[in-house]
Amino acid sequence: MRRRAAALGNWFHNIDLGGVSTAPDHFLGDYPSVKWRRFAHAVPQDLSGRSVLDIGCNGGFYAIEMKRRGAARVLGIDSDQDYLAQARFAAEATGQDIEFRAMSVYDLGTIGERFDIVLFMGVLYHLRHPLLALDLIHEHVAEDMLIFQSMQRGKPQIAPVRENFDFWDTAPFDDAGWPKLHFIEHRYAQDETNWWVPNRACAEAMLRSAGFAIEAHPEEEVYVCRRVDAPQGAGAVYPARENRA
Repeated sequence: MRRRAAALGNWFHNIDLGGVSTAPDHFLGDYPSVKWRRFAHAVPQDLSGRSVLDIGCNGGFYAIEMKRRGAARVLGIDSDQDYLAQARFAAEATGQDIEFRAMSVYDLGTIGERFDIVLFMGVLYHLRHPLLALDLIHEHVAEDMLIFQSMQRGKPQIAPVRENFDFWDTAPFDDAGWPKLHFIEHRYAQDETNWWVPNRACAEAMLRSAGFAIEAHPEEEVYVCRRVDAPQGAGAVYPARENRA
């Protein structure tokens, strides 16, 4: 088991495969189990009969946990073939029947299916178009619950935001609690795929603006949301494509 896990390369998910840890020296510790333990209570213990979509499933940790709670169907998607190979191996090693597909979050419309629970964990800040991704989740795959997590930076306080501001009222933008999405032009944490990092106010505002009502905030970076009607003007915007007929 140890040799097979090592042959699949470096793991970001530390998963216990019958006493074999896939990432025992993870810089975040026993990750993502250490985070999961802080919000697992906010996820239904019994998922019997429910369907789950894990977007950006990585090595499969959360997909496996959903299946362990009895989910009838779990689909994990990721654009990285190496992560998908790890996830398939981890599911096999833990005896969980999980489907995995190579797919980008921007292609969610091709699934043609809605899921009772959608996991969107640690993906937002890796995307060039983060709000589009939330819009696509709302429009195409979320039926009820969204479990969302994002790295956050900046002050944790949230400034009160009115429905409208005068053009000359610039002071709110200097408030540490104003929703801010920090852009990373080059790299952060040696990772060129880290593009955006929201502060707490921004993460919550983006969820609401895409049509997700926040029901619980069980961990500093994790939100449990319900799909509701999107605000006026929201919705996925698609790029124009040349007609090659």
